[in-house]
Amino acid sequence: MTAITAHAFSAPVRTPSVPATQVVGTRLRITRRGRAVVTALVSAPIVAVLLALALSGGEATATSGAVDAPVITVQAGQTLWQLAASVAPEANPADVVADIITLNELSSAAVLPGQTLMLPERYLD
Repeated sequence: MTAITAHAFSAPVRTPSVPATQVVGTRLRITRRGRAVVTALVSAPIVAVLLALALSGGEATATSGAVDAPVITVQAGQTLWQLAASVAPEANPADVVADIITLNELSSAAVLPGQTLMLPERYLD
C-alpha cells in the first residue's frame, strides 16, 4: 500500500509507479475562471471599504459648543406681532414674525404664555 500526503500547493506525492526514493512535486494550475474568482474575492472587500468611505465622508459635524441665542419668554396675551414690534421697532413686523417662525420652526403664528422663543440676532442691534 502506498501513502499519499497532502500539503500546501506543491506538496510531494508518492505514487506507486515511482520508487520511494523519488518524490514528484505537483504543480498548481489556475484556470481563467479561477483567476476571476480569486480577483473578485480579493477586490470585493476593498471595493466595499472604499464605497463605505465615499458615502460617509460627506457628513457635516458640529464642532462648536452650545450657541447662546437671544431668547424671550412669551407673556400672557402677547402675540408674535407685538413681540416683533417690541424687539425690532424699526423693522417691518411682518418680516420679523416670519423670521421668528422660521428660526423656531413653528407650525403657525400662535404662541402660548410661557413659551420660550429664540430671536433673530440681526434685529437685536
